[in-house]
Amino acid sequence: MDDDLKIKMYSFTLDCEHPHESAKFYAALLGWETGFADEKYAWAYPPGTRQGTYPFILFQRNPGYKPPVWPEEPEAQQQMAHIDFAVNDLEKAVQHAVRCGAAIAGTQFSDDWRVMLDPDGHPFCLCQMKSVIDSAALL
Repeated sequence: MDDDLKIKMYSFTLDCEHPHESAKFYAALLGWETGFADEKYAWAYPPGTRQGTYPFILFQRNPGYKPPVWPEEPEAQQQMAHIDFAVNDLEKAVQHAVRCGAAIAGTQFSDDWRVMLDPDGHPFCLCQMKSVIDSAALL
């Protein structure tokens, strides 16, 4: 890469039907804060950070949004991406996510993580990962 070129991850953007509700869900799940631009955009970000200093999750309203099917099925809306969250206690994290509004996916593939569905139907994973939890580099 050219030494003069700088590229930083700014946000992970999720299409959804209700951006404000999605931002509130992820803020509750992660203990983060929310910001709202208008009815089309909202975001969740780590507390104490400024916009652009740490990647955040941006929610973009898409009136034609269709939730992906998990696990994938032929001819059904497929997931394009999902977020993995490291946790120190998998079962406590699952219960917290459910209290925040998530659902446990009906199909699971491992005892080391749980596939969850956010209120808009996006799959995300809660992963038992002590090495990541113990790292001071990640929030």
